[in-house]
Amino acid sequence: MEGLEVTVLLGLTILTGALLAPRLRLAMPLVLVILGLALGFVPALREIQLPPETVLLLFLPVMLFWESLTTSLRAIRRDFRYILPMSTLLVVASAFAVAGIGLLFGLPWETALILGAAVAPPDATAVAALGRLLPRRMFMKLKAESLTNDGTALVLYAIGISLAVGGHITPLSVTWSVVVSYVGGIAAGVAVAALGYFLLRAIGSTIVINTTLLLIPFVAFLLAELIGASGVLAVVVAGVIIAYVSPTVTTAQSRRQAESAWPFGVFLLNGALFVLIGLEVQYVVHQISAGAIGRLVLVTLVVWVALLVVRYLFQLLSVPFYQRTGPRPPRGVRARSRVLSTFAGMRGAVSLAIALSVPAGAVAGGELDGRDEIVFVTAGVILLSLLVQGTLLPAIVRWARISADQGEVEEYELAERTISGAALSALDDLAVRHEVSDEVRDRIRFEGYQMLEYTNARTLAREQALVDAEVKALDEMLGQPDPLAAGTEPEEVAGGSDDIGSDGIGGEPIDAGDPGPVGGSAPHRTLIEGATLQMIATSEDVDLMQRSPLVRHDEFMRLKLALLDRKREVLLGLRRSGTVDDLVVRRISARLDLEQLRLQGLEEFD
Repeated sequence: MEGLEVTVLLGLTILTGALLAPRLRLAMPLVLVILGLALGFVPALREIQLPPETVLLLFLPVMLFWESLTTSLRAIRRDFRYILPMSTLLVVASAFAVAGIGLLFGLPWETALILGAAVAPPDATAVAALGRLLPRRMFMKLKAESLTNDGTALVLYAIGISLAVGGHITPLSVTWSVVVSYVGGIAAGVAVAALGYFLLRAIGSTIVINTTLLLIPFVAFLLAELIGASGVLAVVVAGVIIAYVSPTVTTAQSRRQAESAWPFGVFLLNGALFVLIGLEVQYVVHQISAGAIGRLVLVTLVVWVALLVVRYLFQLLSVPFYQRTGPRPPRGVRARSRVLSTFAGMRGAVSLAIALSVPAGAVAGGELDGRDEIVFVTAGVILLSLLVQGTLLPAIVRWARISADQGEVEEYELAERTISGAALSALDDLAVRHEVSDEVRDRIRFEGYQMLEYTNARTLAREQALVDAEVKALDEMLGQPDPLAAGTEPEEVAGGSDDIGSDGIGGEPIDAGDPGPVGGSAPHRTLIEGATLQMIATSEDVDLMQRSPLVRHDEFMRLKLALLDRKREVLLGLRRSGTVDDLVVRRISARLDLEQLRLQGLEEFD
């Protein structure tokens, strides 16, 4: 098929999946894989091939960079003692367990090791697509593990390829490969991120900023590949660094544009990848003889089960080495958490890319057999992890009964109150510095106190709702309803919120005593004399008590923008001190950016 036909087909399939997934109550990746399998029954469509360089050079840099931008650096530092062994030792253990199974089923040792390297690492894009139901901290740990484990898998893949073509492997060469892969990947990511930082500081155009951000993952991947290091790790490191420095070197307009464009682009790439996985499974099935399919299906099932067992046992055996923070949860909760984490580790794009990268037939230095078997088993494991683990994950989350983590909500509310209080404290000084009248300053102060009151009331309402839920659960256990809890009205919970003005939170309150610039009640008078308005706005002799709306608006804008800058400064200080998480900062920064865009308008930025 022609490129345009393939593009249209993928687009229509993604659109169909987006429409069907909510109606079927299934995750969209699962629906897309099933649609890909269905399309594979058409011989012409089955011939659509996914070149490995496409996954490695187009899909992975973009998807991994976006996942890195939305990963918490504080969570990585906090759970580093968990992430490091899971992204290195677990990958090695999984790869060799799969290699042993391959040997039992008659695969050559080299082919079995390559297969193990392909299916060992859980994939960040699959985790991000299907793991949103997980508790927040578990999701971030699994995501960080998936972002950093590919370097280990690619080293094992290189060792397997070298053994398959007759290369000489020594402990020293293996150690050197690991060092180059990790250290070189980290160095490449840091270097490209530093270059991007200085470049972003020097530019202000929205288009140029986002073009630079788009190039960063590809440049990082290319640089790492040129020095023989892990391109995946380079992209991840560059993404984490850029995510941290982005608020200080980008504009509100560029950030809002990126927040819209990147998720949409990643959504399309993810959707196309899941459809192509289904097509690839159909292609490989039709390439293998009917007699071998039964054996390979059995291998696939055993490998998939072995990966789950190894992951669970590794977590169980490594518990004594984890750093503990907070009270130790009950034993039953810990066991259910391990089961949930085991089923959440799904395979995806990286595994498929490694399998497709296996050369077919003769290569430099020797002969390599078994590519079709590797691709078949890898695609089958991906399919099982998406269809079985992904389908069972919501039920396992409910079974695990892990209490909801309120930490992010509490940090969000704390940050909102802190930056609002800091802005109000600095209001007088900022008004003097920006030559703002007392009238405008007091109006903004009133709005600020309204918002702070609303934030406090929302926090109290949430805490009261948690207490009421606990009381209700206790009453259900005892079978005796609490009349006091049953009589509590919502209005009593959110005390103070009734004082919010009817003009809306954050709006401009109307002072009924303000006669307006031309007399009468300003809200009810329509100004149609443009010449008179211009004269009042520019005249130097106008009475200060009859100030022009243009002058008041200009002062309002200056002071509000200065307060936004003050809020961002305090917010970044909270992040530096570790008081609030990076993702909380990202959410609040997005709201501040939207407020700035509302004040200034899009045309003011470029």
